[in-house]
Amino acid sequence: MINNNQVKIEFNLKFFLVICLISAISLSGCQQLNANNPSSKDTNQATETRTNNASENKQTIAKNSQNNMNLPQLEGKAIVLMKVKGKSITIEVDGNNAPITAGNFVDLVQKGVYDGLVFHRVVKEPQPFVVQGGDPQGKDPNYPVTQLGTGGYTDPQTQSPRYIPLEIRPEYNENQEGVTPPDIIYSKTINKAPELKHEYGTIAMARSPMPDSASSQFYFTLADLPFLDGNYAVFGKVTEGMDVIEQIEQGDRIDSAEVISGGDNLKQ
Repeated sequence: MINNNQVKIEFNLKFFLVICLISAISLSGCQQLNANNPSSKDTNQATETRTNNASENKQTIAKNSQNNMNLPQLEGKAIVLMKVKGKSITIEVDGNNAPITAGNFVDLVQKGVYDGLVFHRVVKEPQPFVVQGGDPQGKDPNYPVTQLGTGGYTDPQTQSPRYIPLEIRPEYNENQEGVTPPDIIYSKTINKAPELKHEYGTIAMARSPMPDSASSQFYFTLADLPFLDGNYAVFGKVTEGMDVIEQIEQGDRIDSAEVISGGDNLKQ
């Protein structure tokens, strides 16, 4: 017979696991430590730098969230072909339900931002979770993989960082006649079920605790993750190549990413 104390312990362990997993996809999430990681002193310095950067970028994030119309938007869908270790991953990007998030991703793909970048965070244990990449700092082969996770896209012409707002559309039945899709909710999490859910094989944007802080980092889901729904912006799904994603290890690089259809749906 299971007593109340055992039930409480199991609940607390599950709650702790969920919190750790959510932290793992935050831009300032926990690092995976091993013998090759920086010393405690270096880690503390890195944490301080991350805090300072977040403070400096807070104003830019707020400004960008007020100028959503200036961001690339995808009107409709697009298909992106990503290659890792010579193997293909096909991604359907959904601009119907996440136009800014999808537009940002397609725009960065077209700019070649993701080519050569590292998958810096891979969480498969104690249970399948996510494969995360997209930090531009990983372009430098000498940059330690374990210190990646805080970088975002900076426009080379303006030298200004680009942030996009948290973008979530509540769930609706698109097949029901006469139903109008609910308005997309920006810049805040929602408690309702979203239209684009964290199901196995989806792609979504990583961000810091500030809702409008996503930039270039994304993650693939390795399982159904309903506890993330309404908190992070899903913007597409993998239609082919999940077997490739499941074999990705920390430190693997994106060979290339290209838009193979729907690129004309991108509006600058």
